[in-house]
Amino acid sequence: MATARSRNLTLSDSIEGGNAVWIDSGFAWGLRILAVCAIVLLLWMGWIILKAALPAIQTFGLGFITRQEWDVNQLQFGAKTYLYGTIVSSAIALLFSVPIGITVAIVTSEKFLPGWLRSTLGFLVELIASIPSVIIGFWGIFVLIPFMKPIQIWLYQQFSWIPLFSTESFGPSLLVAGTILAVMILPTIAAISRDVMLAIPKDLRTASLSLGATRWEMIFTVLLPASLSGIVGAIILALGRALGETMAVTMVIGNSDQVSLSLLDSSNTIPAILANQFPEALEDLHIGALMYLALILFALTLIVNMLAISLVKLFGFKND
Repeated sequence: MATARSRNLTLSDSIEGGNAVWIDSGFAWGLRILAVCAIVLLLWMGWIILKAALPAIQTFGLGFITRQEWDVNQLQFGAKTYLYGTIVSSAIALLFSVPIGITVAIVTSEKFLPGWLRSTLGFLVELIASIPSVIIGFWGIFVLIPFMKPIQIWLYQQFSWIPLFSTESFGPSLLVAGTILAVMILPTIAAISRDVMLAIPKDLRTASLSLGATRWEMIFTVLLPASLSGIVGAIILALGRALGETMAVTMVIGNSDQVSLSLLDSSNTIPAILANQFPEALEDLHIGALMYLALILFALTLIVNMLAISLVKLFGFKND
């Protein structure tokens, strides 16, 4: 009797084990198929953009990247102005958002504030990410530009001898665009960095404090180095969003086709020129030039994401 029962249990266990193996195998193959689909979709998108950009590629070649002229009537196009505006505005955004985002992450992950206040602050910061970009653009027009105009005037009056502040501002500018981008990417940096810091084992904090380190010494010598790979990933992901942001930047950057070292000048970006001109583009070369810009932006974001993966692996390996 006992032998028959044990045989039934063994048979049941083997059946369940076989089912588990099939489930695991099916799940693994499903993930492989989804990964291949993602790669195929990415290549398909790249091919569509490349095909549409061929007229401009054949006409201007790689010199398109360094050409500044953009004349629709004469069908002369170049990407320098828009590439410059995209990169500089994103760099300004990172300059403002990275220290603030990491600070918010530290404050909301460590016990500097009461628990209810940490949760509320973290929720409010993450709430910014759910606001549509066009709403943030309107806020930029009616609040941020009037607020920053006196600051820009003061920068010009006090530091006009520095090329970065050498022109008088009339409101919309690269500096305003970078600031509004900083507001938009702040939740990405703060939320991901906070989650990474919360995932650090408490034993590391306790061990550091038990050895005589102060709270700030523990943060700078233990918490931040252990979280470095996640923080770098958050920054690069935020940069990817900043490079591709359209509506809010279009509404506050001034949409001026010029390359100026001054951050107080109006400028333009690749997403902004695509949004402004693509609906009205009629000539094949004009459409090709716009798609060439889209191809450059596509390649730029791919490079940024590849850099993110490399840096995360690099810092992750060092931290291990």
